[in-house]
Amino acid sequence: MSSPPCSRYYVLDDRGEPVAAGSVEEWARWFEANRLNRHVGDTTIDGVRVSTVFLGVDHQWGSGPPLIFETMIFGGPYDSYEWRWTTRAQASANHDQAVAAIRDGLPPLDAGAVRSE
Repeated sequence: MSSPPCSRYYVLDDRGEPVAAGSVEEWARWFEANRLNRHVGDTTIDGVRVSTVFLGVDHQWGSGPPLIFETMIFGGPYDSYEWRWTTRAQASANHDQAVAAIRDGLPPLDAGAVRSE
């Protein structure tokens, strides 16, 4: 009899979509073997880096859908700003939005910004 999926840990399927890992061990093996497959976007504009990655661990600390993708800014006036997403589509679209805002000199993704200290 197999154990239920580990709802806090996720891996990506062959289409790049998240699925619950069967165990923390499965997640750890997948995570180590897929270092390059975890990036959704990585863009640098005038020394400001916008990085969007698959976290693989649910960062939702309460009720709500799992937050397993993250966009973070490194450098510039929005250094260490971060946002978390449930789906790859959200992560990709919002990565592009953050990149466009940085490129245009505008504040990125005002709603939902979390300042990481």
